[in-house]
Amino acid sequence: MMTVSYPLIKPKYYKSLMIDLVNFIRCPINEPSIEKSTKHKIYDTIGLFFIKLVFSITVASLLQLVYEPENQTSVSMTERFGPLALLLVGGLILPIFEEITFRLSLKFRPIYLALTSGTFTYYIMTKAVFKSRLSMVDDTFLYRVLAGVIMLLMAYAIASRRTIGQDLQQFWKTQFKWIYYLSCISFAWLHIFNFELNITNIILLPILTLPQLFSATIAGYTRIAFGFKYPLLIHM
Repeated sequence: MMTVSYPLIKPKYYKSLMIDLVNFIRCPINEPSIEKSTKHKIYDTIGLFFIKLVFSITVASLLQLVYEPENQTSVSMTERFGPLALLLVGGLILPIFEEITFRLSLKFRPIYLALTSGTFTYYIMTKAVFKSRLSMVDDTFLYRVLAGVIMLLMAYAIASRRTIGQDLQQFWKTQFKWIYYLSCISFAWLHIFNFELNITNIILLPILTLPQLFSATIAGYTRIAFGFKYPLLIHM
């Protein structure tokens, strides 16, 4: 634990953060960091955000030297929303939606799994089935919402049954490493839908989504170690 008043200005602090993150990625453990105060959790969250920012800018800058695909989601949102609406949707609603989809159920509870199932269904229906945008209210919106709600209710009805819930709880405990890795990879690779689905982008998928993959490892770590609101803060 850092004893200095302003750890964010200390290079050694970022080294310590990276060591903690790498150790977690190598061996994910589904246990909170109870030894850290709220103050230090906030410091760590901000520090990890700075690390994420540097990594993302570096990767994007290097990629731009050889290839720069257009982010169609960003273009679509700027065309459809004014500044305040864009801030609300892009800075609040979508981060909450994606954190529920990819991070909330890293901790198992029937309601968490149900919410993740519902939002993930909406995500797949929107991106893969209807080729639409998460924030777009079009003629497919009702179908996407309805599919998500149905899946949410079904998942909750199943997971809240006592025996099934106990089995799932045990599964989360024994297989958490793979659940964490799957959440990271799915979060990153599903961002391919932000780009045109041509052969070049598909081949370069692991490279194009490196910033999202690194972001997912940080978000998953902070979700488990500190709580759900911390990765949400990073995402926002």
